[in-house]
Amino acid sequence: MKLIKSTQHIDFYTPDIDSELSLPLAEGIKAGFPSPAQDYIDISFDLNKELVKNPSSTFYGRVRGNSMVDAGINDGDILVIDKSISPTDGKKAVCYIDGEFTIKTLNVTKNGLFLMPANPEYKPIKVTDENDFVVWGIVTFVIHRLQ
Repeated sequence: MKLIKSTQHIDFYTPDIDSELSLPLAEGIKAGFPSPAQDYIDISFDLNKELVKNPSSTFYGRVRGNSMVDAGINDGDILVIDKSISPTDGKKAVCYIDGEFTIKTLNVTKNGLFLMPANPEYKPIKVTDENDFVVWGIVTFVIHRLQ
């Protein structure tokens, strides 16, 4: 990954899709009854190919802050952001509003567009004509470390 921009809430990176890192894939891992997964490690895959569907319009972002913790998006997580996906109601989006980037859930209502946090300590942001606003991209994957 190559850092292209650092902001208060997100650091942006470009994916290195020219490199390949094939990793072994353990198929058939069950969340219920234990299984000897080692017997199934015979397929490999590349995370870039799995996570990046539109290379020319995909970026990675590292989250700064906790406004989306109840959506499973934590400080330090890596976002896979696709700028080619159309923004729709309910999507997690990286938005540029009034000079700052933020990640929120899009909420389209008859009363307008709201950027919804997933933490009760933060208030929704109503987007108005007075705002300098653009949906920069849609989040397709979140990568985070398990505690």
